[in-house]
Amino acid sequence: MSFEDKVEHKAEELKGEAKEHYGTATGDEELRAEGRADQDAANVKQAGDELKDAAHDVKDALS
Repeated sequence: MSFEDKVEHKAEELKGEAKEHYGTATGDEELRAEGRADQDAANVKQAGDELKDAAHDVKDALS
């Protein structure tokens, strides 16, 4: 997984976190939920990044 993808996915997570906090602070439940969903999506992408990295490491170890 490229470094740029990892940075992008972390930025998505932080953006979602900011939305969630802003929604909480303003009482906007829809924005809070959207922020939580953005974080969840970014976390799934980050888990995929880690899985790809692990698979690459296993492949290198077997070569």
